[in-house]
Amino acid sequence: MELLTLDAPEHFQLAARWLAQKENYQWLEFSDGRQQVSPEWLKISIQRRSLVVRLFTTDADRTPIGIVALGNINPHFKTANIWVVVGDKSYVVRGYATRAASRMLTLGFKELGLQAIHTWIVEHNPSIKITKRLKFRLIGRQRQCHCIDGQMYDRLWFDLLHSEHQETLDVPQQRSA
Repeated sequence: MELLTLDAPEHFQLAARWLAQKENYQWLEFSDGRQQVSPEWLKISIQRRSLVVRLFTTDADRTPIGIVALGNINPHFKTANIWVVVGDKSYVVRGYATRAASRMLTLGFKELGLQAIHTWIVEHNPSIKITKRLKFRLIGRQRQCHCIDGQMYDRLWFDLLHSEHQETLDVPQQRSA
């Protein structure tokens, strides 16, 4: 599995296409409250350096299967928010999202000099398992603040300090190829 920079128009198109799918965007919120983004929005956000986005690939080749990002990067306070989306659903529950997030955490802590990275996950989202595998700590609950199909849900907030991070290289694959 590799992390690829978005350095070609087709990368931006692919990332935006995955993020435009309701099964993905319903769990997300970007910096200005939007849930869907365009390739142009991604490109501008990356240029502002408030967002670092990578595509992650299969183990077998360099075929992109998902997106992992650090958003709301604050170099003064040395913090950021992490999120991950498996775009190709045939690779869900195989450990790719966990490994991609782990590598992005390493990039944030080592290359960007961050000290704390946080995330939030809407209650009942299976992605909560990723935070546990990566040793994030629950730091709070933001109540009734995320709307999906007219239903209000809580967000569970987690954080991880630089000193607590250990890169996850192997996550057992739970589905056969």
